[in-house]
Amino acid sequence: MTSEKNRYDVLSVGAHPDDVEVGTGGVLIDLVRRGYRCGLVILTQGEMGTGGTPEIRAREVEDAARILGADIVKTFDWGDTRLTDSYDKRLALAEIIRLTRPRVILTPHPQIGHGRRQSHPDHVAAGVITLNAASLAALKKVDLPGQPHLVTRIFHYFLPPGVTADFVVDITPHFERWIEALSAHRSQFLNPEKSKDYIESLTAMARSFGLQARCRYGQGFTITGEPTQIKNLISLVEDQD
Repeated sequence: MTSEKNRYDVLSVGAHPDDVEVGTGGVLIDLVRRGYRCGLVILTQGEMGTGGTPEIRAREVEDAARILGADIVKTFDWGDTRLTDSYDKRLALAEIIRLTRPRVILTPHPQIGHGRRQSHPDHVAAGVITLNAASLAALKKVDLPGQPHLVTRIFHYFLPPGVTADFVVDITPHFERWIEALSAHRSQFLNPEKSKDYIESLTAMARSFGLQARCRYGQGFTITGEPTQIKNLISLVEDQD
């Protein structure tokens, strides 16, 4: 049996140590402040990143998680730049899903888009693995510990070129704390050996989503599968009055 201490409302899955902060960090901060329990699952150690080492990046994940208010549920070592979908990986992630029993999973978009800047193959693989793992976690006859669990919804971040967000979450009240969480990944975003200002670029991304949704800063997501069921239509606009 899964104990209540293992249950999470939301799991955010990333291919690399900084993915969940980049794509979902502001949302996670908001959810934690609303009283929801959020966990992080990281599929590789980010060993191919220009800056840092697996050990350094693991410490940065811990620092960022404290800022987010989220728990590091699991870090796998499935190969940075070599992440691919396989049945064994599906089973391993499905076991985590059964253990934590989340209502919502956030994971990268599972398809490559069109445009000059394509999706990172690891991000696409992470999305595919997550979708397949969630399906396995719900099956009674799969050889896994724990009771079957059906995730209510899976939402995707890291939207590739040409893909429009289905919804945008306003992260404006948490913008400064989100930047603090990003900055915890010093080897990636505050590395003087890199010429690009990553914090500025990520701020611009959040501003772009915000403009789409008539807020200052936002994070955008797409919805997997069937349309989301709404019980109360007014709930979609009650925070915008």
